[in-house]
Amino acid sequence: MRHNKVVVVLPAYNAEKTLKKTVSEIPKDYVDEIILVDDASQDNTYKIAQQLNLTTYQHNKNKGYGANQKTCYRLALAHKADIIIMLHPDYQYDPKIIKYFVQIMNDGYFDIMLATRIRSRQEALNSGMPLYKYIFNRILTFCQNLLSGQNLSEWHTGYRAFKRQVLESIPFENNSDDFVFDTQILFQAIERGFKIGEISIPARYLKDSSSISFKRSIIYGLLCLKTAFEFFIKSILKKLGYEKK
Repeated sequence: MRHNKVVVVLPAYNAEKTLKKTVSEIPKDYVDEIILVDDASQDNTYKIAQQLNLTTYQHNKNKGYGANQKTCYRLALAHKADIIIMLHPDYQYDPKIIKYFVQIMNDGYFDIMLATRIRSRQEALNSGMPLYKYIFNRILTFCQNLLSGQNLSEWHTGYRAFKRQVLESIPFENNSDDFVFDTQILFQAIERGFKIGEISIPARYLKDSSSISFKRSIIYGLLCLKTAFEFFIKSILKKLGYEKK
């Protein structure tokens, strides 16, 4: 039997076509509450979330993907969540995987769980992942592992689970309001010694799934590398005794 309160947070933007399907596949036996934060969508995302009886919150203007997550995590902590699972409501990720996140984290193996879409190159490409995204993902993940000392198979998944103490310990409010938030929060967790585990999952690239443009992907990649190098330099200075007091 589980004793931890599990909250799924859905950072949503224009997700009216996929929200119902995503929510319908969340394993309710493992989840106590679902919180959706709508980032000022231009469609009926917020209305549908209310019809589904989700705990809902709406930004009065579009603030960005990172800002949406910040609101999600603030609300989950305020609602006394012990395990917080972030799932994109665009149906790219399989919600049924949540039960495995919960089981592994309840058993105390990891503080953070990631769902990786890169079990093999062929599977990722056959699922519809654009070739340039796959190449960028592999290059960035290699660099981030090299500079962080980790060996994660993917740094860029949008399907993650955190123990409460992780989000209480790291200054995620200081992170970017844009997509690089995902990279920054992992480096913050690594810096504090939290353990990260992974589950391989099939990816689904559907016409209604969200995606960022090629140009924004380039900017995102450069910001990820900047974050990785900053972490690496900071860790070297710490070992040399030059850490800021």
